[in-house]
Amino acid sequence: MKRHLVLVGGGHAHLLVLRELQKFKRLGHHVTLINPHHLHFYSGMGPGFLGGAYRLQDICFNVKKMVCERNGDFVRDSVAHIDPVHREISLVTGNLVKYDVLSCNVGSEIAFKGNIGVDDQVVLVKPIINLVKARRKILQMSKTPLSLAVVGGGAAATEVAGNLQRLLEQTERTGTVSMFAGSALLPTFPATVRTKVLGNFRKRNIVVHENCQVIGAGKGQVALSNGQCLSFDMIFLATGIKPPQLFANSGFTIGQDGGLRVNRFLQSVDAENIFGGGDCIDFFDQPLDKVGVFAVRENPVLLHNLLANLENRPLKPFKPQKNYLLILNLGDGHGVMCRRNLVANQRWSFFLKDLIDRKFMKRYQVSGEQQDGELGEISQESKL
Repeated sequence: MKRHLVLVGGGHAHLLVLRELQKFKRLGHHVTLINPHHLHFYSGMGPGFLGGAYRLQDICFNVKKMVCERNGDFVRDSVAHIDPVHREISLVTGNLVKYDVLSCNVGSEIAFKGNIGVDDQVVLVKPIINLVKARRKILQMSKTPLSLAVVGGGAAATEVAGNLQRLLEQTERTGTVSMFAGSALLPTFPATVRTKVLGNFRKRNIVVHENCQVIGAGKGQVALSNGQCLSFDMIFLATGIKPPQLFANSGFTIGQDGGLRVNRFLQSVDAENIFGGGDCIDFFDQPLDKVGVFAVRENPVLLHNLLANLENRPLKPFKPQKNYLLILNLGDGHGVMCRRNLVANQRWSFFLKDLIDRKFMKRYQVSGEQQDGELGEISQESKL
C-alpha cells in the first residue's frame, strides 16, 4: 500500500535518504521534503567559507534538486506544529501536510541567555546561511578599520573568530577580531587544545576575553556583566546551540535542551511512526554531543528504519561511537586535531579536515552543485 513519508529538514542526517529516494519510490511510497531553503549548507565548512577557503559551490547541497530529480515533492516552508494524533503538519504559511511516517532533522538554533538586538549588525552563526550573508556584507563594507566581535567560547566561536581574521587578511582590510569567551576559551577541551588555540590567536592579534560574561548584543554594542558596553561593526553570536521549540510546542516528550526524545532506533518515544536525527534530537540511551559526526553516522540507520517502518519490517539500532575525531579550522591553514589523548596543531591537521569534508560533500553533491553557475552568482548577490 502506498504511504507518505515526510522529511522535515534537509540536514546532514537526511542526506542518504534524499540520495536514495528511488528505494522508496520502487516500493510505491511517496516522499515529501519540507525545508526553508532549496539549499542546505554544511556546517563543518561554514567557517571556512566565511574566511574564503571555500566557494559557495563547495559547502552546499541542492536538496530541492535532489528530491525533484528522484520524483519526490519539495515544499519550501517551515513547520510550525506537528499533530501526531491526526498525523498532520501545520506549516508557517498556514498550509497542512498529512503524513504516514515522519522524520525530523530540523537542526538547531543559537542558545543565548542575554538580550539580542534585532538588527543587521548581529549575526547568529546558525543557520549557516547567515555566515554566507555576513561574508558578503563584510566584503561590501567600505569602512576601515573594521571591528568584529565573536561572542562564545566553544568550537564554533573559535572557528568563526579565526576565519574572520583570515577574511580581513585575505581581503587586505584593516581591523580587529575580539572574542568574548565567557569563563574560559574551550572549557570542555583538553588543556593542550586551549593552549594551542590561544597561542595561535595571540600571534595573529585575535583578542580573547576570558572571565567576562556577555549579557546583551545589539545595535553594534556588546554589553558585559561588569557594566561595560563595547562598540563593534558586526557581532557574531556563537554561544552554543539548542533544538528549536517545535517539539515542546507540539507536546512531544523532550530532553533537557528541548530536543525530540528518541529511542535507540532514532524513533520518538511517543509515536512509532516519527523519527529524528541530528542536533534536534535527545538520544535517550546516551546524551550526544552536538557535533556533525553523529548526524552523519545516523544516515544509514534512518534510511533503514524509515523503509522498515513503511514496510513493517524490524528496525536497526543506532550505536554512537564513544570517541570521535574533532579538528578545529583556525582559518590560517592550521587545524587543531583532538581525539582521546591525541592533540596536534599542524597544517596537516587542516589538510586532513579538508580531505574528510570534501569527501563527505562529494558523496552527497549529486545534483550538479559544483557545476551550478547560479551558486557563484548568488554568493555575491542578495538572492539568499
